[in-house]
Amino acid sequence: MPPPDARTDAGTETAPESATESSTADKADAQDTLDLRLPDELVALFGAGDAGDAGDTRRAGEARETHTAAGEGGDVRTADRAPAPAVRSAADDLLDHVAEWGPATTPAGVFQLVPVCIERDLPLISRWMNDPAVAAFWELAGPDAVTEAHLRGQLDGDGRSVPCLGVLDGTPMSYWEIYRADLDGLARHYPARPHDTGLHLLIGGVADRGRGLGTSLLRAVADLVLDHRAASARVIAEPDLRNTPSVSAFLSAGFRFSAEVDLPDKRAALMVRDRALRAVL
Repeated sequence: MPPPDARTDAGTETAPESATESSTADKADAQDTLDLRLPDELVALFGAGDAGDAGDTRRAGEARETHTAAGEGGDVRTADRAPAPAVRSAADDLLDHVAEWGPATTPAGVFQLVPVCIERDLPLISRWMNDPAVAAFWELAGPDAVTEAHLRGQLDGDGRSVPCLGVLDGTPMSYWEIYRADLDGLARHYPARPHDTGLHLLIGGVADRGRGLGTSLLRAVADLVLDHRAASARVIAEPDLRNTPSVSAFLSAGFRFSAEVDLPDKRAALMVRDRALRAVL
């Protein structure tokens, strides 16, 4: 559905075959067995009386699509204006201190996730969100206040979702959401396991699309999750089935297609990267 200039280049553009409701469970890997043990964090949240509110609505916007997006080359800041890591509260423990994960070396250069600072990053992120190819899926077009509300919902929350800029060789060029899929509304729609970690991605610059960058960064960020979140055995994503380039990018980045899931705003491809298969995919 996105125009050609908004695609993630992954070497293939064929979406997985649709499945019927009756065969969805058969498509999932045998490892996707529902674990009924509640995570310790969720138990603690229920005990504090917060879980009912926080569990019903994703701080990052439930089931947003992971996808690439168009942007203006002049909108990307240069290396001498690259943001410094933001300081977060102890709530970030739910994701094992994303701000401290450090850089990753990729074929495209040195990449790092930097938690969003609204005062510094809002104009850039809002500009990306107002691109028509992005707005069709994220639904955050409009004045800066629209994007600000989306970001503050995460930053002022309990730490189950962390919005980040993706900085490549000192230049902010992508927007990410790292979230606890097992503590999210998404967990109602698939057999979640404790500490499942979810990803959303938006690549902002025209020059950063169409050369396999999305695939490289998805692999790098999934590796960061598995390196720094010892309790997380899987990285989860749920791109819209219509977004063939996005699904293809996940497949090329070592994710496997697990199932089709009906979410409130889309039919999604449940993509899973397993720690156990990390060395072979």
